[in-house]
Formats: sequence, structure tokens, C-alpha cells
Amino acid sequence: MAATSQPLATSTALQVLRSGGHAVDAALAANAVLCLVEPTGAGLGGDLFAMVWDGTEKKLYGVNGSGRSPRSLTLDRLQQEGSIPPRGPLSVSVPGCVDGWSLLHERFGRVPFADLLAPAIDYAKEGFPVSDVIAHEWERNVQTLSAFPTFAETFTLSGHAPRAGEIFSNPSLARTLEILAQEGRDAFYEGQLAEQMVTHMQKNGGFLSMADLSEHRGEWVTPLSTSYRGVNVWELPPNGQGIAALQMLNVLEHFDLEGMGWASADHLHVLIEAKKLAFEDRAKFYADPEFAQIPIDQLTSKEYAAERAQAIDMGRARRCPTPGDPAALEAGDTVYLSVADKEGNMVSLIQSNYRGMGSGVTPPGLGFVLQNRGELFSLDPSHANVFAPGKRPFHTIMPGFSTCGSEAWLCFGVMGGATQPQGHVQVLTNQLDFRMNVQEAGDAPRVIHRGSSCPTGEAALEGGRVSIESGVPTRVSESLVRRGHHLDDASGQYGGYQAIEWDSACTTYCGASESRKDGHAAGY
Repeated sequence: MAATSQPLATSTALQVLRSGGHAVDAALAANAVLCLVEPTGAGLGGDLFAMVWDGTEKKLYGVNGSGRSPRSLTLDRLQQEGSIPPRGPLSVSVPGCVDGWSLLHERFGRVPFADLLAPAIDYAKEGFPVSDVIAHEWERNVQTLSAFPTFAETFTLSGHAPRAGEIFSNPSLARTLEILAQEGRDAFYEGQLAEQMVTHMQKNGGFLSMADLSEHRGEWVTPLSTSYRGVNVWELPPNGQGIAALQMLNVLEHFDLEGMGWASADHLHVLIEAKKLAFEDRAKFYADPEFAQIPIDQLTSKEYAAERAQAIDMGRARRCPTPGDPAALEAGDTVYLSVADKEGNMVSLIQSNYRGMGSGVTPPGLGFVLQNRGELFSLDPSHANVFAPGKRPFHTIMPGFSTCGSEAWLCFGVMGGATQPQGHVQVLTNQLDFRMNVQEAGDAPRVIHRGSSCPTGEAALEGGRVSIESGVPTRVSESLVRRGHHLDDASGQYGGYQAIEWDSACTTYCGASESRKDGHAAGY
């Protein structure tokens, strides 16, 4: 089974599975297609995180494929800007996607890497029909990024974004993928592709160097877990934000969500308040563990959660929560995909440029945009996530996985910047507390809290802002306002979900892909 955010990627994954490929093979082939057909969320210029369930070993593996900041760029140089620009060369970090593909393929792959890239190469040469949601996002990105050199010639049709149904091809990306098929990952980090990226960056005021690329290596990491309602929920450790979902679940375990009733004022209130508490810790502690001491065990402990849960007042929104003391005991577009094979292997993979199509920096002839993950660094020297040369920024993308006993249960993810931990928690509680099936859990309306709980600035609202998707009764929204929540009307910002559930009793997979995206779940 495969569940991705675009039907051509799903059909590609199934094609690889039918040919005898491992779930990892199918995931990589699908990701390569997504880099072409959904450049608004994926690309070779971005990063990658993944978890792989080995069906034979009954073991979960993690990959952190995030890139580091340029070593010649300094904190002082960025402080001269006042803030890190969201677009342009100063926000570019090393793209880790291709190296992440290599790590995964070396350990689990069965199909030759060149064969996995062949479908994406064919679509890039011959063209594909652009789907509806992606066309909408593409237009938004073209409006923002067309001023960057070579962006428009790479990603537009006679100056306009491709409309839904129009055929789009990317011969430059086809050439890049052909080079990778022939020469492997080293062509991207040491060979001609690396040279083209660096030359373009240096011509346009960037700091990325050949040394930055050649020294890059992703890494295998150990996933972290907590228990919730009888299942184990797994996330990857920082520099990502995955443990925020674990922290939220630990707090929510102290409340009878089922008794409150789904989408009741009490249910949504406690979700929002648990998020506020976890995200205050996220803001203070989450960073590259090679540069900061992060109290992960304490942050994800049940004892710490019990203490934090006591801070929730069911009658009133907390205006300005503060980070806890564990030692005492944003809009980013992304693609997510799940793949499962006949041997029980499952892949949870997420990949992103950040801010849709990334920095806008588009090396000529390569067919992709470089990411702008560097925007997520802090410029505060006292902050754990402060910029430093050769450091990985705080990261938002997070694959999810759940097990029950020694068996896999749910391979899932929810796209969308800071929406992701909130989305993980809501789809899990929808299933475990409210007995929804794997599709219902993703389709159900979501509530999203945005902004710092204690923001600064003239337009800021103490306590942040809450958006509730259509489908929740008006009386519930009114009750939340009476408790002190600030409600906003935000359409189209509620993430995107794919999942594959393993039914160990029936020995079958059940896939889901929600209607907020162009996605498709299919199997055979």
C-alpha cells in the first residue's frame, strides 16, 4: 500500500512494490516524483526525515536528513540584517534530501537507484498534468519568487504558473535526476551538480561552499516514544519538533477526552492549552543537539507531564504560559508519504523546502529551488537555536509512527509547519479516544493554535490565535471565546495527512489520504 499527496507518486510507489521492491524503494521513487509534480512542498533542494519499520526485526529506524548552515556565514553578518530574510541566499542551508535518499537506499534498498529515479525522469521529460491544490499553491509561489534569477524560466509556462490540468515538464530536473542515476549522491555533494549550486550562490550573495556540501552527512537516529491509551507513539529527536507531540500526549493523558465528547468546548480547550505548554518548551529547548544540551528524557517524562497538566485551567485560556523546568524533576509547505510492503516493512517519510518553494534561489539548469530552512535560526546569542556556522536549524518536519506491543500499528504524518505536532495529536486522539477509523481521523475538522503565547509587537495578541476548521458548531466557538481564546478565520491552513494502518488481527493494511490535498491512498 502507498499513501502520498499526489496520485502519480502513489502509482509510482505501487509500481515499485509490484516489481518486488522494498517499501523504502517505493518511498524513494515516490519522493522523486513528488519533487517534480509537487515542487510547492518538495524538492532536491530541501531536507528529509524518515522512520522505517523493519517487519522482520520488529524494529524502528530513524533518519535525520537535515542540512547544516554555511560555515563561512556568521551570526554577526545575519544580525546586520536585523532578522534572517525568509527568501534569498542568506536563508539557504545545505540540502539534505539526496543524502537522505542514499542513507535509506544503502541500508534497505533492493532496486537499483537508477531504476527508482526512472519514473520521475520520464514525467520530467514528457510532462504531467498539474493537479488542483498544487496549482493553487504554485500560483502563490510564482507571485512571490519570480524575481529570483532563473526561477520563472524553470517553474512557469510563458511567465505564468501552470494551471490545474495544464501539462508541465521540467527538462532541467530530468537532467539532474539522470546525473544522480548515473553517478549517485556524490554528484550532488562533490561533483558537477554541487559546483553549479555553489557558483550560483556565490554570484548572488550566498555563502554555500563546496566544502559545506562535501562534508554533509545525514545520520541514523534512535526514535523516541511515549505511551498513550495503550499504544506507543514514536517521533524523531531534535533538531526536529517531534517530541512536542509526545509532550502534548503526555499532558492529555490526564484528561478524559472521550467523556468530554469530540469537538466539545472542553475537548478543544484542553487541546489548545496542552499545545501552548509544549510549544513554550519547544521554543526554549529544541535545537541541534550537537550545539545544545536538551533535557529530552525529562521533557518527555510522565512525571513532568503530570506537573504541566496541573497548569491547565478548564475555565480560562492561559494568557502567557512559560516554559517548564524539566531539570527540576511556522507556514511551511511539505510532502508526507507512507508506504508498506508485503513483508511488513513500513516507511514514514516527510520532505520539504520550507515556505513552499523555498528560498527562491534557483541554480540554472538544475530544475529545483534551494530551501530556506536557515530562516528558522534565532539571532539571540542566549537561545539554544541561535545561528552558528555548520549547525542544523530547528526543524518543523516530523514523520510519525505508532506501535502496539511488538507490532506496527500506524505509519502516519501531517504536513504544515507548526501545525504538525498539533495534527499528530489530533489524528491519534481521534482514533484512540473517539474511535474514528484511519480515514475519519484525518478528515475530521481540526483546531490549530498559532503564534507565541507571549508575543511582542503592536499586532500581537496575548495567548496567540486559534483557528477552527468548518464543521465545528458555532456554540463551541462561542464557548472558547468566553474562556479567553482569540479566534481567527483561516481557511486552507490545516495541514495534510496520509496514513497506513496495519490490522494485525486481519493481516491487512488500511490506507488514508485526506481531502485537503491532491493525495491518494491505494494498494493491491
